[in-house]
Amino acid sequence: MVQSHPEVFNSGEFKGFNEARRIMWCYEARARVCERFEETSFIDDINVAAVHVDNTTRADRVFLVAFDEDGRQVGVDTLYIDGPNQHLDIASEFDHDFTGMDVVPDSPLDQAISRENGWVVNLKVLREYEPLVDRRATQRAVFLMHLQDMMKTGDVRGFLFGRGESDETDAA
Repeated sequence: MVQSHPEVFNSGEFKGFNEARRIMWCYEARARVCERFEETSFIDDINVAAVHVDNTTRADRVFLVAFDEDGRQVGVDTLYIDGPNQHLDIASEFDHDFTGMDVVPDSPLDQAISRENGWVVNLKVLREYEPLVDRRATQRAVFLMHLQDMMKTGDVRGFLFGRGESDETDAA
């Protein structure tokens, strides 16, 4: 494997590339959470408001504990991890802290959170997630980050907006 020089990698020359990589990692985490939760019955169960994801106890599996709106446990499940692309790392867009989800104090859910051995998925937000919309937005953001680098180095001097079929496209 070819190693790049640290001063080149951290120089800011590839700022767009590094940001594009970060955007893709975040997208992949969101997509993975969505895909893995589709393997459970929690998405379709309207009684489930939140799921605690214990992703720290075992390396080969993730323990899921479902809770209702009052913070009472209503189900459990286990997802097995056969490869690194199946691990349920935190996706902040679904995390209870980032989404402002209310947690009943001293409830079993609150106690699970206080153990700090995982994270909590707000199922309301996960149910509203639109994978195709997210994929298109991510694709556009990644393209724009790469375009930024390419314009800075002179690899690109102009481009067209639009589908390329009509005469009404705008040049930049």
